[in-house]
Formats: sequence, C-alpha cells, structure tokens
Amino acid sequence: MHYNAIILNDCSEKNNSEKDEGGCRTVFIGREKELKALSAELSSWKKKTAVLIYGKRRVGKSTLINEAAKVFDGIVVNHLCVTSTFEGNLELIYKSVSESLSLPNLRFDSLLAMMDYLRTLDKKILLIIDEYPCLKQTKKKNEVDSYMQAVIDRLPENVKLILCGSYITIMKELLAEENPLFGRFSLIQHIHDFDYCDAAKFYPDLSVREKAAFYGVFGGCPYVLENLETDKSVKDNIIRLLLPETGLIRSHIENVMLKEIQKTFDARILESIGNGKKKYTEIRAQLGNNETGLLDKQLKILLDMETIQKTEPINRRNDKKKQFYEITDNLMRFYFSFIFGTAGTITRIGEEQYYSRNIEERLEQFISRRFEGIVLQYFHRMAVQGQYPDIEDFGSYWYDDPVNKTNGEFDCVIKRTGNQYDFYECKYFDRPMTLRECEQERDQLRRIKGMEVSGIGFVCSGGFDFEIKTDSILIDGNALYR
Repeated sequence: MHYNAIILNDCSEKNNSEKDEGGCRTVFIGREKELKALSAELSSWKKKTAVLIYGKRRVGKSTLINEAAKVFDGIVVNHLCVTSTFEGNLELIYKSVSESLSLPNLRFDSLLAMMDYLRTLDKKILLIIDEYPCLKQTKKKNEVDSYMQAVIDRLPENVKLILCGSYITIMKELLAEENPLFGRFSLIQHIHDFDYCDAAKFYPDLSVREKAAFYGVFGGCPYVLENLETDKSVKDNIIRLLLPETGLIRSHIENVMLKEIQKTFDARILESIGNGKKKYTEIRAQLGNNETGLLDKQLKILLDMETIQKTEPINRRNDKKKQFYEITDNLMRFYFSFIFGTAGTITRIGEEQYYSRNIEERLEQFISRRFEGIVLQYFHRMAVQGQYPDIEDFGSYWYDDPVNKTNGEFDCVIKRTGNQYDFYECKYFDRPMTLRECEQERDQLRRIKGMEVSGIGFVCSGGFDFEIKTDSILIDGNALYR
C-alpha cells in the first residue's frame, strides 16, 4: 500500500503548530511509511546515502522530500534540472550549490570536481537533483547514468544525494540490471496517488456517499485534490474545473497527465477503454488497427507509464483470454468517458447544458463502478494491517455457468487460503440496504453454477436497515473510512 502526502495550510488562530511565512500552520498528511524511511536515510550517517524517488508529476514527491529534509542537520541544496544541454545543466547545479552555501558563483570542471570541493567543507550537505530525466536525456543512452555512477561511487562522507524525476519510464530505466546505476541506491521510493482513504482527508466532513463521489470522479492526485471546492457539489466542481477548455483540472489532464505520452500513443486507445475493461481484441477492433505490432508497442508504453493497467480474474491468473486493460486513474477515466473529443460541443452549448445532457444521467453508474474499486482498496488496507490474515488475493472472479449457458464476472471477490472465495456485492446507495435486498442478491448468487462460493458479503455506502445476524458479512460505508 502506498500512502501519499500533501502539505495543507491551516490559518486558524487556534493552532500553535509550526507556521509558514504566511502565518499558516503546515500539516503533512499521509505517506507515513515513505516519510519514515526517507527521514531515517537523511538522519543516519552510518552508510552512504543515494536515494531514488520517482512518480508522475504533481504527485507530491517534492512535498515528501521537503518534509523529510526537516530532520537533516545541514545545508539542503534543492536543484531543478531544465531542458538544456548537459553543460548548461551542470552550470545551473554549480549555481544552486553556490547559492545554498552563500558563496559567490563557483565554477568546476565537473560534478566530480564539485564533490571533491564539498568533501573539504566542514558541513553536512543534502544535494537534491530534481527532474533528473532532463539531465539524463542530454547525452546518449546511459552516458549520463554512467557519469552519475562515478559520482555516487565517490560520494563524500558529508554529502547525501537524492535523484528525483517525474518521467516514469525514464526513471525506471535506472532500475534495470544493465543500467550503470543499478544497485547504487540505498533507498528507492515509487510515489503513487492517494488511495480513497487518504484522499478523503481533503474532505473529512462530507458524507460517505460524497467522499466516494469525489474520489470516483477526481481520483487521488494531491494537486487535483487541493484545488477542489469541497464545500460545493461534485457537479459544481465538474462544471467549473473539468468542462471549460481552460478549466484548471482539465488543463492539468491535457497539459500534464498526457504530456509525456501524447506523442507516442494513439489517444483513441484510452477513449476505447474509457470507463470499462477492454480485451486486446476489442481495442484493436474499435481502432480498426490491423498493425498489431504498433498497438502492442503503444499498450506497453501506457502500461510502463502506469496510465493503464492489465487486470485478470483472481481465479484465472495467467489466462490471456481473460486479461483486460483499464485506465488506472479515476480522473483520466472520467475525462475519456465524458470529455475527450467534445470541446466543440461544450463550447457551443455551454458547460451547464453539456453536463445535463451528457453526464448527469450516467454519473451515478460511473461512480458506482468506482465504488467497487474503493472496496478493493479497503480490503487491501485491511490485509496490510493484518485484519484478514488468511487473504491470498482480491479482485474480480470469472465464472462459466454451463447449465444456464452464461458467463460473467464479479468485480469484488476475496480469495482465502484453500481456494475459498468470498463474494461481495457493493452498493453505492443513498439509503440503507434492506434485508430483503440482501437475501435476493444471495439467492441469485447461489443459483449460479460453476462457482466456488465460501462466503457472501455486502458493502453499502448507506449502511443497512437491519441488525439481524446473518451468515453474511455486512460492511457499511462508515467502516470504509474508519
């Protein structure tokens, strides 16, 4: 489980915590595990420290580093690489070091020479090189990495180094065995979006149903979450932030989330996947693409960049016929389900009319499907915390019913030891679920042949209107966020 973090500002006079220059209290939320590990690296001098941190843009990498750097007893040099030449980037690194040391602009023949100089100082130094891919791409493949290998191998005892980057595919190259930097890092952190529970810390006072709706539409990117107006409805936020061509979150999607891959993939792949799960053959047919080699390459790029993911039923692992592609991020799902390719229509009829005609009636179903994902994340959290010690897997379950000549998929199933499967019905209701509804769902499930059902449970955002003990497991919406 990856916990992500963000710094929130609280300007109330009641708080006596540390305040920033604007007089606001800064609160670090989430990603406790990553913060603890990074802080330990920065506070210990028993070994050489070279840290690799990567994750998509605006996911909170810098926030994590800055928070961890608070425990560093020395000088912090925070440098951001730019699109320039190799030599141009080095000159800027030297300038950042000089400014942090409060010295005139120092010049060096190389990074190695700079490190030799830092070795002579009676100071502890943390050097953060952010957006390392900008530096890496100034030379031929692995040339800069080989140079950085020499830097890390000769890292002075008084210097700690962090390499950070947003271009996931490029950063993952550093982890490949054939890369010069393989095995050189004392700590590696891959930073992901918030899950549903950490995302809810941005809107703690909302109802369970509203929390699920905000997460279902806007996902867990810290940048997106901090720009939501959670005192307004999901509808209002969609109309203000997503539908206008210059809407803040729409601009984030089109100019940030899609920037890295927009030149190397066919956007219709994501449009094809949209709000559902698609097999390879379905995507190819929808694109009308007979060049499977090109589609294979583009799907691999999207998988490497974690824009899409490949899923398969937990009872059909490694069955290629039951493998599906789906968009990873909820916000991206929403964009390709409702907004992609509609700029002209929205401009002509306006955001309000577009919402009422094209989104309003379908939004409930869209969020309902995301609610199933929330429940799976809940089971992940519970498993990590040891609440379900016999869980082996969780996900969807594929069944074939030869008697009734049907087949299908259940989206929320837990696999326990001994091939025991617990099936959960997830209901995104604005009211409690009744006993009769539960019994009807159970009866339908029991009638399906060819399934190994060891237990049946229900998860309802609105809770349940009965307290009668049954052999079913009941999880109300409040338990998901408890």
